[in-house]
Amino acid sequence: MKREKAYVDGRRQKIVDILRKHPQIRVDELARKLDVSVVTIRRDLRFLEEENLVKRFYGGAKVTKELPEEEDTVAVCRDLIARYAASLVEDGDTIFINTSKNALKLISYVESKNVTVITNNGKAINHEEPDGVSIILTGGELRYPKEAMVGDFAVRNLQNIFAKKAFIGCSGISVKSGMTTEIANEVNVNQLMIEHATQEVYILADHTKIGHSSSFTSCDISKVKHLITDEFAPEEELEQMRLQGVQVHQVTRDSI
Repeated sequence: MKREKAYVDGRRQKIVDILRKHPQIRVDELARKLDVSVVTIRRDLRFLEEENLVKRFYGGAKVTKELPEEEDTVAVCRDLIARYAASLVEDGDTIFINTSKNALKLISYVESKNVTVITNNGKAINHEEPDGVSIILTGGELRYPKEAMVGDFAVRNLQNIFAKKAFIGCSGISVKSGMTTEIANEVNVNQLMIEHATQEVYILADHTKIGHSSSFTSCDISKVKHLITDEFAPEEELEQMRLQGVQVHQVTRDSI
């Protein structure tokens, strides 16, 4: 399995290298160059777009315009969001965390005691948690590249679990599409975590995801009560969310 992951990572790096030489290219041409199926290339491009390395368009992809400094800004913002989210975890809480890297990162900053994290994020296995935190995996079919635990087994387990709070990352969030993800088989798990949070649900989304929509809706905007984002999020979109009843938490370097 590690060998397969290394192969996939290597192929995706080749895609990035090709796009650096050819600012935009068609999917079928990438498939020919790398000797893989068009379906595989589309899957790779979805992953690379989530990492803000490429931008997809109909039939192809192009490199993003982000400069290294902008990429650093996004990384800082995501870290601030994780720190703020961790500050909302209280002693004795049981919390849901989905496959979001940013949501998983908050575990490192939890200072409360007797906290139980229930997650379908397979990366949690190798994640170092504080002394006061224990992690329970939902189980399920392990899907790469996100190491997401999905499918009927994960869903059945979550149907019998309730948590005080849920911290859910996303691929995009907008008034029109709600909270969205690129991965269809993560939708049911996200929905259950949102529905089975007995107190609060927090959606984590940096400014690059505000106002953007991905392929599959996990929940309508009317079900989003809390959004944690950063100071660079587009104000017009945030105001529209506030009008829908969303409480927006905007973090800055001074707020943590």
